[in-house]
Amino acid sequence: MNEPELRALVEDVRAGTLPRRSFIQKLVGLGLTAPMASMILMHEGIAQTSPSPVYKPTRRGGGGPLKVLWWQGATLLNPHFAVGTKDQDGSRFFYEPLAGWDAEGNLQPVLAASIPGREDGTLAADGKSVTWKLKKGVKWHDGKPFTADDVVFNWEYARDPAAAATTSATYKDVKVEKVDEHTIKVLFDVPTPFWALAFVGTQGMIIPKHLYADYMGAKSRDAPTNLKPVGTGPYMFKDFKPGDMVAGVINPSYHQNNKPYFDSFEMKGGGDAVSAARAVLQTGEYDFAWNMQVEDEILQRLEKGGKGRVSISPGGNIEHIQVNFTDPWTEVDGERSRLGSKHPTLSDPAVRQALSMLVDKDSVEKHIYGRTGNATANFVNNPEKFRSKTTKFEFNIDKASEILEKAGWKKGGDGIREKDGKKLKFVYQTSINQPRQKTQAIVKQACQKAGIDIEVKAVTASVFFSSDVANPDTYTKFYCDLQMYTTTMTQPDPELFMKQFLTEEQATKANKWQGRNITRWSNKEYDDVHKASQSELDPVKRAALLIKCNEMVVNDQVVIPVVARPAVQAMGNKLVAAMSGWDNNTWDIQNWYKDA
Repeated sequence: MNEPELRALVEDVRAGTLPRRSFIQKLVGLGLTAPMASMILMHEGIAQTSPSPVYKPTRRGGGGPLKVLWWQGATLLNPHFAVGTKDQDGSRFFYEPLAGWDAEGNLQPVLAASIPGREDGTLAADGKSVTWKLKKGVKWHDGKPFTADDVVFNWEYARDPAAAATTSATYKDVKVEKVDEHTIKVLFDVPTPFWALAFVGTQGMIIPKHLYADYMGAKSRDAPTNLKPVGTGPYMFKDFKPGDMVAGVINPSYHQNNKPYFDSFEMKGGGDAVSAARAVLQTGEYDFAWNMQVEDEILQRLEKGGKGRVSISPGGNIEHIQVNFTDPWTEVDGERSRLGSKHPTLSDPAVRQALSMLVDKDSVEKHIYGRTGNATANFVNNPEKFRSKTTKFEFNIDKASEILEKAGWKKGGDGIREKDGKKLKFVYQTSINQPRQKTQAIVKQACQKAGIDIEVKAVTASVFFSSDVANPDTYTKFYCDLQMYTTTMTQPDPELFMKQFLTEEQATKANKWQGRNITRWSNKEYDDVHKASQSELDPVKRAALLIKCNEMVVNDQVVIPVVARPAVQAMGNKLVAAMSGWDNNTWDIQNWYKDA
């Protein structure tokens, strides 16, 4: 389909002669994803009309307790400091954004009264501002009113460099103004095609000004409310044991009628993915379990227990290996992997290229992930419009060995390659998880055949993904040579996702290792291309820029993609819960219920 044909279809939707759903189905048939098709219509100023899911309960409460499992336990409950999915999902029981993303990439209002659009002027035609109208009558859990002042405060809070918020990239380049008590405007310095970022989805949960105003900047980590959340969400805080358990009770004044259904919830952390899957699918002890990173063969066997089912939602998550561009073994002023240092061997492009050929992705898919992970050459895999068609992956031990030979890396008496007194010996870490340890074993075996010595390291998930600045084994410190985990893409657009490779996002001691650039790779061309994508309103040209960003980090082996991972969860047979690959697992928690 060429551009004129696409624009003709858009106009048919605008005129009402082509149903929105038919438009999306046509584009999905041509290789685009539903979220991307939906975003095209939003960009063209056509309001979305997707109906809300049918919610059967007729009164608030009465559903008893909701028991859920996250085998990585939440470690804090301030969404602006969330380190990984566990903290974001735990926070979402209490805090809410203005809007969230459903499974089809449509925006659904939460604290917003409506979704901005061209038809009412709330979405500026020049792409330089968006106006949000807030829902009236919403109260914080302590009874204080939710107003525009709270929204503006969150912008000020997150953009303060001294706070070192994990959401800073979302807010530092925009300006937010209060229009009235229930209206705010987000302003952009340049035309901004993806405007639905600030205050939306995973990065958009809003904390109360009246409880955080005295804890700005450097004092932000000292706020008592970081561990005892007071939000607007469907559940109120009851108890929290970091790394172990989050508990809440029903919010009797929740701003949506007849919601929530459950009287309380307990989010249990710890353990492993297999035991979590068993507790839902086989024993029925729990209603829901997050992130089923379990061999597909095991999942299928557990489903035969009859108590639950596996839910798979397309998205943009990627299991990948990161390459450290700094020296993780030399400490200066209490910091390893320090900016300005250079990795003694991985700084050689030939070594990185050889490593990328020693990851047998097809075997990882076939023997470990099955339907829950697809071998890929790309870091960005969805929406399809942003997926590179030129990248390729190849598993070839002989070719990897040849590359190393030509680069001067010769095998010594111990079979390990070396050059200028430096050996190709690497520590390769990840979290404790059976599929990850099996992946490590596959990579290690191939590397050994090529003359590279791999020491595998497995860290308890609650430690690896911890926000503890004193812990040397967190993934953000990256105190080793190679590491592997899944990065989540929480919007149907890769702009924010690809900020994790910007020079300005490098994780350091100075920012409490909260910068999103964990590899510490720096490339001015990448920075410039990504910046250009942020203001390019032509969707075709913008996609080309973001595809180039993906190709740069893949072709320079900054990261080695392993498998593209859809969101995979386990649910009890009676649980009704809408999942989305573009938002929190708990993005729609207020609508969860059990069917009779």
